[in-house]
Amino acid sequence: MFSHSLKTTLAASFLLTSGTAPAMADNLGAALVGSIIGGVIVNEANKNRARKQTVTRQKTYSPARAQNRETQTALNYFGFPAGTPDGVMGRKSRSAIAQYQGHMGFPATGELTPYERDFLVSSYSRAQIGGPQVIKAMQGPTGVRGLLLTWRDEATGVRSASSGGYGGLPFEVSEAVDEIAASADPSAEQLLQRSGFMQLADLNGDGKNDYMIDTSVSGSSFWCGASHCSVMVFASTPQGYQRNDFMARGVTTASFSCHQGVCRMTDAPAAGSVQAAAPTPAPAPAPAPGATVLASTVAPAPAPAPAPAQGLAGIQLFEQPADAPTLASLTSHCSKVSLLTSSNGGYMTVADMRDPELALGEQFCLARSYAINSGEALVAKINGVTQAQVDSQCDAFGPAVQPYLAKLGSAGAEAVISDVQKFVLQSNMSIDQLANTAGICLFSGYRRDNMDVALGAALIMVGVGQRPYAELVGHHLAQGFGVVKSADKAQGWYQTAISALEAGATPAFAPGQPERVALIKAASTGLVGGLAQPVPAASTASALPTFSTD
Repeated sequence: MFSHSLKTTLAASFLLTSGTAPAMADNLGAALVGSIIGGVIVNEANKNRARKQTVTRQKTYSPARAQNRETQTALNYFGFPAGTPDGVMGRKSRSAIAQYQGHMGFPATGELTPYERDFLVSSYSRAQIGGPQVIKAMQGPTGVRGLLLTWRDEATGVRSASSGGYGGLPFEVSEAVDEIAASADPSAEQLLQRSGFMQLADLNGDGKNDYMIDTSVSGSSFWCGASHCSVMVFASTPQGYQRNDFMARGVTTASFSCHQGVCRMTDAPAAGSVQAAAPTPAPAPAPAPGATVLASTVAPAPAPAPAPAQGLAGIQLFEQPADAPTLASLTSHCSKVSLLTSSNGGYMTVADMRDPELALGEQFCLARSYAINSGEALVAKINGVTQAQVDSQCDAFGPAVQPYLAKLGSAGAEAVISDVQKFVLQSNMSIDQLANTAGICLFSGYRRDNMDVALGAALIMVGVGQRPYAELVGHHLAQGFGVVKSADKAQGWYQTAISALEAGATPAFAPGQPERVALIKAASTGLVGGLAQPVPAASTASALPTFSTD
């Protein structure tokens, strides 16, 4: 009787626990041994032995086991089945390691060398950033496994045969040429033949050629802002060429200096920069009759000199033509806002708000700081990925979101959000991966003052269901950074964020400011002199679920 009852009790206990929490079978089994058996049929000696066994089991949760789980997770991601990441490198895990080694051309021993493991895990971390390279690999014949070979060749400085180099260029440079050609009419070969597109110099003094690519020569508006275009500088390192991105115009290799793989712009004036006006030049001689005249050789008629401003005698002023677009720098803008905030004694509140645009500017710059800090924390968790690689992948993500950025000035918030959600569903990336990518690219875009990257990342955050990030899109529209300024279009985005926050959504920025929602609501309404239009109730149901990246 006693034996039968005990067997029944044990069987029931195991059935109940195995059905609800299979992942905790080991711990639960130890608990059952220590409580049921120890409390019913064994003596004190057996209980002590069970307790010692439990201690021994806890010791297996060591840094080595955590490292094994990390390895198993990476193997599973790249399609080498290692089973449940439990930290125990058994037969299945060793078989997966051998498959990985065979795929990479390493000896298939089933035991990872330190380099093989580090490369595997760092590649997994890099893949979590996402971007077009990952999406393209997912759609390829070998899936994400193809990334391992691509990044292996990248790490060793060898360009794979399938990628097709140009004239012996380093593969990093050739890939950038391909990237630019994808958004421009000329082919890559035609771009390389254009004067000024690529310039060579030893910028870091290591005896090797470094490369500068000026995208303004491509003729593609995608790579250019209002008055500056993307300039890529590739500096040689023992591990290959490291890419540095700048926004400039009329620069040469003399405009940059590099230390190893990190480059910066020098203070020397570059070609095309505004210089102090020289004395009035003598008129150009008239061309001989019948001579062919090139437009570049004809000196324009001198314009009348503007009257000097009062109080600035002796200082030459340069006025921008009325039809020339202004390049908005959010970094510079936030520096000015910070000074005004300090001189005013702190951030505006609902009670003392006297300037809605400045109040929203303060909150925009505050949100920008939070986005930079949050993204920087995400990047810090990724092993084996340089900042240049993060920036490069975020830049490459731009073409995917460009169609939605183009609609911000013409379509309402809900129409754009609906389109972005369709992109999310068709992206072949998980919600978590897209959210991580967007969070990292917000940091990358705002850190480098790249509004296309930052604004596109904000749209992705809204598209994956984190609607408080719609505030950022509203700020961009209200202040005119990265998009044509439109207070009217900004209202829908502000209201999307406000509605989500009032419904209990977790604040994305400045959670310690209790009246921040009321301030943004009042300030955004003050921009247009009326109430913001509410978001239709039906739109809430179409929002994607929100996933935390913590």
